[in-house]
Amino acid sequence: MTSEQLKILTNKGVIIKHPESIFIDDDVILDNICSGAEIYPGCRIFGSTTYIGKGAKLGNEAPVTVKNSQLGDGATIAGGFIDNTTLLEGANAGDGFHSRPGTLLEEYAAVGHTVGLKQTILFPFVTTGSLINFCDILMSGGTSESNHSEVGSSYIHFNFTPHQDKATASLVGDVINGVWLDKDPIFLGGQGGLVGPRRIAYGTVVGAGIILRRDVINEGMLISGSNVGNGRERPYNFKLYGQIGGIITNCLEYIAQIRMLYIWYKEVRALYLPEQLLSGATKRIEQVFDERIKRLKQLVEKFKGSIEEAGARKTSGIFAAQQSFVDAWPELETRLRNNFKHWERLPDEIASTLRDHIQEAPNYPIAIQTIPTELKGIISNWFNTNYNNRITYEKTK
Repeated sequence: MTSEQLKILTNKGVIIKHPESIFIDDDVILDNICSGAEIYPGCRIFGSTTYIGKGAKLGNEAPVTVKNSQLGDGATIAGGFIDNTTLLEGANAGDGFHSRPGTLLEEYAAVGHTVGLKQTILFPFVTTGSLINFCDILMSGGTSESNHSEVGSSYIHFNFTPHQDKATASLVGDVINGVWLDKDPIFLGGQGGLVGPRRIAYGTVVGAGIILRRDVINEGMLISGSNVGNGRERPYNFKLYGQIGGIITNCLEYIAQIRMLYIWYKEVRALYLPEQLLSGATKRIEQVFDERIKRLKQLVEKFKGSIEEAGARKTSGIFAAQQSFVDAWPELETRLRNNFKHWERLPDEIASTLRDHIQEAPNYPIAIQTIPTELKGIISNWFNTNYNNRITYEKTK
């Protein structure tokens, strides 16, 4: 850190621990490091879009590297590396946090030590343990810091298949219902895993040590049992895909939910968040959307290989379905991209009323949870109308 940078930051009330050990690149806008932020020894800060809010802490356990990322007021990263990542008010991460582009932690979400995230969205209060790989996933559920969705330690979201594709993003909870912060929490037991792409309903409890390989559509279910058993051998050709309906359905539903989160940020969150955090969060959502389109496009190429590998069997129902999706993809991609950024706007008078309500609340979660019933009903109808204008698997046929 240069003496000029140190002078500017300390004069505005930023708390700098051992400034000689801290590096702040020239492209960092110092006005985006707010009064009361604390930067501990060994930290490195890069990027013109980096923003560090009031009372945020970087590196209180180990050095942190920050690249084009945003921390809301009171957010904390104890140690690690973040790139194109956004943490909203009060979100916190332990030492060894490794977060790559497309990661968004909403208010008071928390992750333990040595957690890897990428293309990951955690709604308010969602909490993970330690030693976790949780990439390509959205998780919601819970109503407070004491009643939250939880991921146990040593958990993995399996997001890479033997076919070598990543069309595997999973919804644990959802957006369309999750934004209201009034749903039952979801519990994923430690030493377990989720094989994407999956959908998990609110109130689901998955016992420790279980690898979940199916959707849980009904709310309030307990998944128990054991993964212990004798393995069996059978011929397998990783170039061949089987039935694709479930994969495509879940991929398109994930994209639909991401679109709804984007609309929510543009129409509702925009009434509350500072410009830098709003810009960062919407960028993360755009990155997630782009990633899902990219992975579907790669899946189309895999289907082409599967059809070729099938040889004389390529006219059978399984491979005919794959060919049908391959043929539909160019138009479908265009429709998905157009659909993502077109929606019915929230009426101005409703937005104005909602803005007044949100800004009077002590924080965003409480604001959402205390919206008057009539106003919530109006906003819900608007939100559901936009959700219904989504691209589904049936519409691709």
